[in-house]
Amino acid sequence: MKKCFLTLVAIFICLTGFSANPEGKIKINIILKVQSDAAELNRMADAFSTKVERRLFVVNSLKRQAEESQADLLNYLNEMEINGLVEEIRPLWIVNSVSCYADELLLDKISQRDDVLAVYHVKEYQLPEDESVAIPAERGNSREIAENVTMVNAHLVWELGYTGEDVLVGLIDTGVRLTHADLQGRFWDGGAEYPHHGYDFASHDNDPTDENGHGTHVAGTICGTGVSGTQTGVAPGAKVMVLKVFNSGAQSDGTILVEAMQFALEHGADLLNMSLGWPNPESGVKLMYRQACENTLAAGIVASVCAGNIRHMQSMVPVPYNIYSPGDCPPPYLHDDQMVNAGGTSCVISVGAVDFNDEITYFSSEGPSTWTDVALYNDYPYTSGSTTEIGLIRPDVCAPGLNIKSLDFNSDTGYTLMDGTSMATPCVAGTIALMLSKNPELTPVQIDEILERTAISASEHKNNDYGSGRIDALAAVNAVNGDGIDEINDEDLVIYPNPSKGILFVKTCHGASLQSEYRIINILGETISSGKISSETQKVDVSNLPDGIYLLKIHDKFLKFVIEK
Repeated sequence: MKKCFLTLVAIFICLTGFSANPEGKIKINIILKVQSDAAELNRMADAFSTKVERRLFVVNSLKRQAEESQADLLNYLNEMEINGLVEEIRPLWIVNSVSCYADELLLDKISQRDDVLAVYHVKEYQLPEDESVAIPAERGNSREIAENVTMVNAHLVWELGYTGEDVLVGLIDTGVRLTHADLQGRFWDGGAEYPHHGYDFASHDNDPTDENGHGTHVAGTICGTGVSGTQTGVAPGAKVMVLKVFNSGAQSDGTILVEAMQFALEHGADLLNMSLGWPNPESGVKLMYRQACENTLAAGIVASVCAGNIRHMQSMVPVPYNIYSPGDCPPPYLHDDQMVNAGGTSCVISVGAVDFNDEITYFSSEGPSTWTDVALYNDYPYTSGSTTEIGLIRPDVCAPGLNIKSLDFNSDTGYTLMDGTSMATPCVAGTIALMLSKNPELTPVQIDEILERTAISASEHKNNDYGSGRIDALAAVNAVNGDGIDEINDEDLVIYPNPSKGILFVKTCHGASLQSEYRIINILGETISSGKISSETQKVDVSNLPDGIYLLKIHDKFLKFVIEK
């Protein structure tokens, strides 16, 4: 494969130029030719019966690969460091690469090494402004539950006894206000080595305190307990590992993100939340993200990742590059609608944002994505208008992401309102934590499939606006049993749109044709209509019904629907 020297370029997100130390060196990332075969690693890891064993095997395998293949390169870089030409050498194993600050005179020499695939300049990115503007919110009373929490029925899951207990979320963000009252008892115990519940990868120290507010808000949606007045956490029994990847100016870079993912895997996070990303980065950066996300999947870990906030900026960042990376990486589970153009998989569940009326927000980025421009993958081709080259359908699911109330980093008891797919992403992460508290051995494929198949869909097919639909935490947890995932067979039915204005479509979860008698029952238990569903149309006309709540009875199943004209 031809070696290349890459310059990282992105659109829309502010760039600060090359990361530079006082002596004028630039930060680079060196990707080695030897990279893991994620599919093969997955197959080997499948032999292990528990997630702990699987994770340990994958982490040790990746470390061993990096140690063996990086030895010569590290010897060379260490020699250059002695000569004052290189600083801050940081080997990575989740992706077989090495980052460092290097004198520009060395770049060509490094890129021409036989063991090097690519070298690229590492640039810093600004946290998108539309996610960082916060509006103060009043403290609620002791009975208030945030609207996004009730919208996805998380509060009903708590009544079943599942709150996310014993689940650890790796929160990769701007850090967290560690003294906020609503997060006390909700942090990872990092012991003497990590006394502040995580690590700051931007400053490389043990203090991951939030200097921006974004991460505190996200943490509150995952596990805020509500002791200050408003229950903001979807999974109030879960804990977070605070992995700060933005500096005081809300800037970060891709290698910092990958370092944080690596730390989370090594230190026992059960899932990741990444409410961050950048549109259309250079192919070398996408390669690094894809490799990291594939290896995270092999380790048995799933990630909730935002789709992005630039739907309204398509003149600048059009489809198929409108989805942020790494949210453009493929999911663990490939939906039936994706199979016409199937490709690889990774740990990423990509999350879009809806408002409180279940309408897609104006900013929620639009798919599909494509990976044909990344040499090691070349999958998910996209051609506009094609019925086969449909790209990678993004997002996978949606959650509330507009006017979301959560924790304020300026106060130990305060709340604030924020918008963004960043706010929808922790709602999904919290729901995953609820699922894992019911069954800790769920695999990423099972988690993704359950979320997608139990989501409330606005259309018959998975699409590039809503994905498979808006998540329903109660339905997702009910689809989990103590051994894994309940079988969903062709007798299990879904109806859409719901609420309906006049027509209900009915299908099985596997899309099989349905021909059956039906009854419609009102909220008083009275049968007010009956008929037969045709195998050709698969629909029920409810246009004559007044606004209200009804049950559709098919066989022995009752499906609730709402008429709202």
